[in-house]
Amino acid sequence: MIAFTRLPLGFVMMFTGAAGIAALHPRGIGAALAIAEQQVMDLATNYQFSVLPLFILMGVFVVRAGLANELFDSARRWLGHYRGGVGMATIAACGGFSAMCASSSAAAATMTKIAMPELDKAGYDRGFAAGTIAAGGTMGILIPPSGALIIYALLTEESVSKLFVAGVVPGAAQVLAYLLVMLCVGLLAPGWAPTGPRFSFAERFASLRSLWGILVLFALIMVGLTAGWFTATEAGGIGAGGALIFVLWRGRLTFQVFADSLIETARISGMIFIVAAGALVLNQFINLSGIPGNTVAWIESLHLSPMMVIFCLIAFYLFLGCLMDGFAMIFLTVPVVAPIVASLGFDLVWWGIVTVTVVEISLITPPVGINVFILKAMLPELPVARIFKGIAPFLLADAVRLLVLILVPGLALWLPSLVSH
Repeated sequence: MIAFTRLPLGFVMMFTGAAGIAALHPRGIGAALAIAEQQVMDLATNYQFSVLPLFILMGVFVVRAGLANELFDSARRWLGHYRGGVGMATIAACGGFSAMCASSSAAAATMTKIAMPELDKAGYDRGFAAGTIAAGGTMGILIPPSGALIIYALLTEESVSKLFVAGVVPGAAQVLAYLLVMLCVGLLAPGWAPTGPRFSFAERFASLRSLWGILVLFALIMVGLTAGWFTATEAGGIGAGGALIFVLWRGRLTFQVFADSLIETARISGMIFIVAAGALVLNQFINLSGIPGNTVAWIESLHLSPMMVIFCLIAFYLFLGCLMDGFAMIFLTVPVVAPIVASLGFDLVWWGIVTVTVVEISLITPPVGINVFILKAMLPELPVARIFKGIAPFLLADAVRLLVLILVPGLALWLPSLVSH
């Protein structure tokens, strides 16, 4: 009922958790306030949480540097002449930009401005073009550095570094799957995805000159995490510092840009902090109520196989994704679902990648596909139904990708096994 007051999600979860603790704890309201205060302080001093603002700042600097334009232009020069090539360039640029900005919404909004005019110029079906951008934007929630993976780590006390590394192969698989979708649509429905212009190799290599710095920075972060050269927080510091140097090198840094970047980072980080604090208070109430243990006992009484339970949870997430924002799903469900998955003997790093993959899918599923409504807001003349129609081929690829990830856990766990810390 508190949700109908239109209070922010973080406060709703905090009030609900505190009220539940007060009702169950012998010391009542005093215990609830003490526990809530302790959870907020623990989060504020949590070393892992410092990863989030650092990578957000890195993404803000990258956006200020105008990297998205260069990414798309370079990808278009290399891929545009293939059937569906401009769409492939959009997917590749979304993947690269997502790896830097860590936000699906930002990736979708930015690439709409950059790629949609070129897709229109190339003669793409507008619904499919919008669907391509909406689907490509979802990669921002999985490809590291990912805010969703950081939040999952905080809620489950898993290693941020391992979760980041675990997202590399599934993230690359998503990019390849979407490129394959573009190729198939280009071959089977040429009117939806025609070919673009061909560029010379000199023009293609010239387009890489402005990108090498940020590509080296991303490679350094991922190799460093995998090899154990530094922690996720240190990687965030390197990323933010490197991105600042990148903006300075490109001549885009002014005092106003620097100040605006810090303000935007503080705003986004503060919003996530409030929601995370609320989730942790709610988590204490859930643990105190015994819900996780009772749920595990109930599931065991059904005598289902562990894999059958996993598929039931996936079905639950997919249903929830039709009604709820992705980050809200993570905050509300992980405290209850993660103990169940752990009790079944599954690795929580793998489950984190599965969870975020399902949340990705929820960003483009009707009726509440947030990326779709971002596209709709920016392209008001385009019907929502037409955008969802354009997304359909990508949802099919997502279904196959999710099934492979569930049946082959090594897809997510191989690289984390190499992390030495």
